[in-house]
Parts: sequence; C-alpha cells; structure tokens
Amino acid sequence: MDSKAQLGSRDRMLEAAISLMRGSGLTGAGINEIVRVSGAPKGSVYHFFPQGKAQIASEALTVYSKRVMAFIDQALASERQEGAKVSALFRAFARRVEEGDFRQSCAVGTVTLDLDADLQQLQTILGDAFSQWAALIGEHLDLGDAVRTRSFAGLILTSIEGAYVRCRAERSSRAFTEAGEWLAILADQQKLKAMRPA
Repeated sequence: MDSKAQLGSRDRMLEAAISLMRGSGLTGAGINEIVRVSGAPKGSVYHFFPQGKAQIASEALTVYSKRVMAFIDQALASERQEGAKVSALFRAFARRVEEGDFRQSCAVGTVTLDLDADLQQLQTILGDAFSQWAALIGEHLDLGDAVRTRSFAGLILTSIEGAYVRCRAERSSRAFTEAGEWLAILADQQKLKAMRPA
C-alpha cells in the first residue's frame, strides 16, 4: 500500500505543506496546493487547522525542524574527528539535495526568504529552528573554546543554507561538497590549534 494512503488527512496535509515549502516557500504552499498534493478533502482543512495557512505552516515547520535535527545528529555522530564530522554532514546534505533532484531546499530557509507581513508569527519558529540546529552542530564539535565552537557551528549552518541556493541554481551538489571540504580543513586546524599548549 502507498505510504501516503496510510497517513490520515491531517498528516497528509502536513507532509504536503513541507514538500511545497521546500520547493517554493510559503507562496507555493497555499491551501489549494496543499489540498491538491495531499489528496485530502478540502473541507477537512479548517477542521484540522482552524487558523488556516498560518497553523498548517507552523505545524509543518515544527515537524520539519525536528526531522532536520535528527538528520544533522545522525550525520555528525557517524564520525569521531571534527573534520570528518563536518565532511560527513556536508556529504549527507549533498545526497539529500541530489535525491530531491535539486528542486527541494530547506523549508526553513525558503519560508524565511518568502515570509510576508501576514505571517510574521512564523518568524519565532524559523529563528528557533536555526538556533537549535546551530546548537546541535556545536554540541558535536569541540574546538577548545565554547564561543569559537558556537561561532563555527553558525558558519556551518550558514554554509548549508547558502549551498542549497547554489545547488538549485547550478543543478549540482558541488556547493555542498566544496564547502564541506574547506570547512573540514578549517575544523581540523582549529582543533589542532586548541590542543597546542599555551
């Protein structure tokens, strides 16, 4: 049986919203599009989501953010050394963008760029997602100084979001592989620097 058919209408709408936001932000995730992609009855939208698009987007982004947390955690936990961890993370994202045929970006990134004045309440969810992802990356790294490690984790996250943009434009995962290679070198250098006696 199709896994989509096994999901209830509510879950199908959330999955559709995630997919649509990954492709084209909030603009492409209108109620009609969500209903079309999910196959759920249109009348069920306001039954499950009485606040409409804002509620669907909020809940979908929360689900998506947790999935990305698990994805990042798994990739970083697969290696032991700082540089290898960074390489593994960027390889995982390269595979992810390839599997989406270069049409799927980060839902949090696309929605952030597409946020209109009517849905500003999503800004907290978006900001929290980025903060949580950066904190998780920092937890997996030890560059000898908590402030430097947090800052480096932020650089990694910024590189991931920027790589998504380039990958879609270039239809290539090269942006992820290049960034991963350079950031892995930098991570190892910073780790060695931190280990040298003062």
